[in-house]
Formats: sequence, structure tokens, C-alpha cells
Amino acid sequence: MPRVVLPASLRVFPLTGCILLPGNWLPLHIFEPRYRAMVRDALATDRLIGMIQPRVPAADNVAPTGDPAEGPELHPVGCVGKIEHSLPEPDGRFHILLKGVSRFTIVEEMSEQAGYRWFHVNYEAFSGDFWESSCNLDSSRILRAMEVLKQSHSLSIDPEDFRGLSGIAVLNGLSAALPFAPAEKQALLEAAGPLERERLLLALMAMGFQQGTGTRCPPPTTIH
Repeated sequence: MPRVVLPASLRVFPLTGCILLPGNWLPLHIFEPRYRAMVRDALATDRLIGMIQPRVPAADNVAPTGDPAEGPELHPVGCVGKIEHSLPEPDGRFHILLKGVSRFTIVEEMSEQAGYRWFHVNYEAFSGDFWESSCNLDSSRILRAMEVLKQSHSLSIDPEDFRGLSGIAVLNGLSAALPFAPAEKQALLEAAGPLERERLLLALMAMGFQQGTGTRCPPPTTIH
């Protein structure tokens, strides 16, 4: 992946059940006014947006105090993505496609701009993310586990869609796309590296899914 200059301050989009990982593609439909403004500003500058989960599931825009003027408490780790494609609609909405670049750790919150949130962030703990796409990972165990899941659960994700992809693309793609609970997705995001994420993914796949843990995040788009 070509090296992207990462900013010390970052606009963030809180979204429950949705994680972005390095190298992953994430399609998003942007309709809320504050996030339309975020996309417009990103397109006019560095094209970067940080995806992050609230600590309380589904509290994307509600603070712990219940005051919508404040933001929800967020997990400390997210992932910055670059807008690689954007399609504006006449009514101001956007369809965008993000590509994951690197995870980050929140340092402190800054003043809001145009209604959306900004944070000082740090990338030091995730210096290996830039080179993750070159990781030589055998995805055969993951794909075998996916076949078992396909037989035991009603999933819209077909294992065949992932065959032919690199091992790291299979690992990160399924980590983001499978309907794990938000806390489980956060654990996959925060795994120290690909081998740790693979072990956790296989453990979660072996446990299966509970009803009601489906993610609001659309499955990643596969682009070769």
C-alpha cells in the first residue's frame, strides 16, 4: 500500500458494529447533515475519515448524559480510511468507498467542526499496518471454518466470494463482514497483528453467532 501521510488530528465517524481494517474497502451511504459536511470537507482536503465505534452499542450520536449536543463515549482505537471513490447525489447525500490505511489511538477531543467530531490521534502502536497487505497468511483454516458456518447459520456471505483473495484480505474482510457483536468486532480491530486476529477470528467463528448481534455495517466491497 502506498504510504499515506497521516494527520495528527482526524475527523471521526462513530458507527456501531462497523470496523475498518488496513487494506479493507468499506462502502458507506452518507445522509445525515453533519456527516455530509464531513465528507465534503474530507474531499476538499486530505480525503481521510476515521471510523470508530461508540462504547455503548447503537449510541452513534448520543452522549452518556443523553444530551445529543455532546458525542457518545468512543472506544480508544479506530481506523482511518481514505475516500477512494465518491458519488454525490442531487439532494446532498453521498455514496463513498473508503480504503483502510492504519489504526489509530485517540489522544484527546478537539472542538467540533460543522457538527462532527475531531480528535488528536496517535498511530505509533500500529506502525505495522502499512505493511500488513504483504503478510503471508494461509487462509485455508478460515475458509474451512466459513464453510462450517455457512452450513450451520443463515449467512448472506458466501465463502466462494473470498477464494482467490490473499490470506490477509480474507482475514480482514471476514473480521469486518461477519455478524459478530460490536465488542467482538472491537477486539478483532484491536488485535496486535494478523496472527492474533486470525486466532481470535477462528475462536469467534467456532462459537457461532447469537441472534440480534448482526452488524449495521455493510459488507466490504471486494476490489482486486
